[in-house]
Amino acid sequence: MGAPHRQQEGSVVTEQQQQVKKPSLYKVLLHNDDYTTMDFVVMILEAVFHKNPSEANRIMMQVHRKGVGIAGVYPRDVAETKVVLVHDLARKNEYPLKCSIERE
Repeated sequence: MGAPHRQQEGSVVTEQQQQVKKPSLYKVLLHNDDYTTMDFVVMILEAVFHKNPSEANRIMMQVHRKGVGIAGVYPRDVAETKVVLVHDLARKNEYPLKCSIERE
């Protein structure tokens, strides 16, 4: 990340480490509805969120049973991009799948 900043004070060298603030993380949530198929949700989880089949099925069942499931946790710009991808794919396949982000 940032290299230490050195200052010379007489014959003593001091180092000041710059603090690098980590970006806030956001949960990407998938919401249950009565029309989107389970297979489509699994496909979204595998294609957009790079989940393996068993993880995708586990998250899909959480969405189905609890009404919402966490697809992943990302920095805000990545999370927002994933929401747009999900909504675009859902619209193209004529599903009302809703995806949102929530600060962790």
